[in-house]
Amino acid sequence: MTEATVRPQHDEATTVSWSVPSAYEQWVESIGVPIHRGFYVPDLRTVELGPWDERECNAAFLLLAGQEGVSEARVTEVPPGATLPPLTMAVDEVVYVVEGRGLTTVWTDDAGPRRTFEWQKHSMFCIPRFHRYQLGNAHGSAPARLLHCNYLPLTLQAIPDPSYFVNVSGAGRAGLDGPDATLFSEAKAIEQTEAGSGPRGGVFWFGNFFPNMRAWDHVVPFKGRGAGGHVVWVRFPDSPVTAHMSVFPSRTYKKAHRHGPGFVIVIPAGEGFSVMWPEGQEKVVIPWQEASVFVPPNRWFHQHFNLGPAPARYLALHPPRALSGTGERVQDPQRDTIQYPDEEPWIRAKFEEELSKRGLTSQMPEEAYRDRDYEWDYGGGS
Repeated sequence: MTEATVRPQHDEATTVSWSVPSAYEQWVESIGVPIHRGFYVPDLRTVELGPWDERECNAAFLLLAGQEGVSEARVTEVPPGATLPPLTMAVDEVVYVVEGRGLTTVWTDDAGPRRTFEWQKHSMFCIPRFHRYQLGNAHGSAPARLLHCNYLPLTLQAIPDPSYFVNVSGAGRAGLDGPDATLFSEAKAIEQTEAGSGPRGGVFWFGNFFPNMRAWDHVVPFKGRGAGGHVVWVRFPDSPVTAHMSVFPSRTYKKAHRHGPGFVIVIPAGEGFSVMWPEGQEKVVIPWQEASVFVPPNRWFHQHFNLGPAPARYLALHPPRALSGTGERVQDPQRDTIQYPDEEPWIRAKFEEELSKRGLTSQMPEEAYRDRDYEWDYGGGS
């Protein structure tokens, strides 16, 4: 091979330009509110916030290891009885209610119709891009805390100017009349029609409003992850954002798996822990409870363990489809899922050790550790 004859000039300025924070990180730093890093946040209900003067609220940003410049996660707190200033984002934004109850009003044109819907603790809703929205706290004596997720860090890699995406002016969509009159009605079940839906259970829930993810019971068996668990697959209208929520029984754990970056995981209910590790390297143990949040790094195996007396739930907000990774789509699925008979003995020992600290014993059937084709009882869930 002939060596290239044209070589770029490397000077100090060029070297520095590669190491400066991204446009998103610079914007976050400029706001001046707390930034939480690491692998997880133990409890969004108590995580430190600080004043965001422009938004007239307290807030914090999460820059966790697995977000990797793909997904934003920020927490805002609406003061008792207050209504925040309007905000328009040029990206779709999913909001999960960590604490409190309130109202959201959405519109596209100051002269056009407005839609207002109510939310409560554990509600989830999606604000479509270019829609102006306003959050109000319906409780007069307690604040409301919300987790916001979107793809802003990714979009700022292409156009490194937050003014293109945050509090933008002008509507980029049609008004809320016509089909959009039911924009925030409760989600509806849609049967899968595309071929090769794989583990998706043949049905997904479609809508912009889910009233209570802690109580949501429209779930189907998720046989790809074991433990007799169930899942709800979520799609938002006209949006690249997708999500799912997994529900699995007390004193069981899911199979280890891996995928791409940017899956923001929040816990609506349960007590347990997760283990994350890059293949062949040291493991990270993450204890979780209601309102914990974590993001598995790109291609790290991770595994979820329920230590509580009732089914546990985790809600995963997905990255763009192209970045979700090759999990469950490769020719050899063993590359991305570890079956129970193939897992390291430490995994089972750690689970049983944590249970014993609570005076509990495992509900994992012994046969599951010997038979890769073990058939779990899913209780006819649908």
